[in-house]
Amino acid sequence: MRIADKFNELNRRDEGAMIAYVCAGDGDTPGIVHTLVNAGADIVELGLPFSDPVAEGPTIQASIQRALDNGMNTDRYFAMVKDLDVNIPLLVMTYYNLIFKRGLKKFTADCRDSGITGIIVPDLSMEESGELEECCIDNEIDLIYLVTPVTKGERLDSIVSRSSGFIYLVSRLGVTGARDDVAVSTKELINRVKTDIPKAVGFGISSREQAVEIRKGGADGIIVGSALVDIIGSGHDVTNRLDALVRQIKSGLK
Repeated sequence: MRIADKFNELNRRDEGAMIAYVCAGDGDTPGIVHTLVNAGADIVELGLPFSDPVAEGPTIQASIQRALDNGMNTDRYFAMVKDLDVNIPLLVMTYYNLIFKRGLKKFTADCRDSGITGIIVPDLSMEESGELEECCIDNEIDLIYLVTPVTKGERLDSIVSRSSGFIYLVSRLGVTGARDDVAVSTKELINRVKTDIPKAVGFGISSREQAVEIRKGGADGIIVGSALVDIIGSGHDVTNRLDALVRQIKSGLK
């Protein structure tokens, strides 16, 4: 399923999108993905682990290290994703070194063949993404661009004009990690990005209350990562706790 189709479906129901991030290879990934989807996740972002994840905080760094220790690599990643039987959009979040090493054309073709319909590359700037963007277009893959609180002017306009799927609004400066509040800059950013393309807010979201506040602020969706990864990393009652958290947060988007 394409990302736009999911957002259109949610818009008809006046719902915001719950986008869930987990790192492939950290725990029973197929089982975790099915738990997330059954609990109400609308889109799943599957991290392809990389040894130098510069955008991640300690929680997701630890998840990535567990995945690497478990032997996850690019070949195993695409084989695993291809075997997932879920009727929602699947995204890959990874770093450019892995894409470049595999080859841009091969990587995007592998995404297409495995059922991935979107790519997020936090260490690739818009100015250097032209070749990857062309490969994504050729394979009907959305290249998701990130916008931060300091992205303004012509650069913001360029990102908006080149975006597809959704625009990833980084809620605050710094790295990923669960937090308890919604920064004032997040609401300002939602209002500043003028576009008909869906806007999804990530970095630091972990509760229903935050989901309600961000949805009321005008976002079309939220991205939850560290709060889910914390549960996976604990190894304690993972399935039930993931199910409960996703249901709770999703209820704030309806």
